[in-house]
Amino acid sequence: MWWLIAAVGLGIPLVVTAMPEFGMFAVGAVASAVTAALGGGTVIQFLVFAVVSVALVAVVRPLANRHRTQSPGLASGVDALKGKTATVLERVDEGGGRIKLGGEVWSARAFDGEQVYEPGQKVDVVEIEGATAVVI
Repeated sequence: MWWLIAAVGLGIPLVVTAMPEFGMFAVGAVASAVTAALGGGTVIQFLVFAVVSVALVAVVRPLANRHRTQSPGLASGVDALKGKTATVLERVDEGGGRIKLGGEVWSARAFDGEQVYEPGQKVDVVEIEGATAVVI
């Protein structure tokens, strides 16, 4: 019974502080409660609590940190336009021009100042600067 009270007690800071480690310790307390219900002695209960809690922290925490630091796999907005192919509508050079990108007409300029793209040519979008696509 004391282990279940401890599990609830550890669950409260988990909810209040959003620190997942408290949840892992609460799971260790539940595992110890199950051990006690099966007739395990006090030493075994504390060992189960320690082993389960440490194992969860050692395994789950690195996975959660890796997941938290990963960038999203789905690009949206102007980030989704980078790498897309467009069609030149008006001559594009370092001074500007127009392209058709994703069904819309965009202002564009050449990434390389010496490069010139003529109407009908296919270009790739390198980046978006404001409302202008930089192409190669």
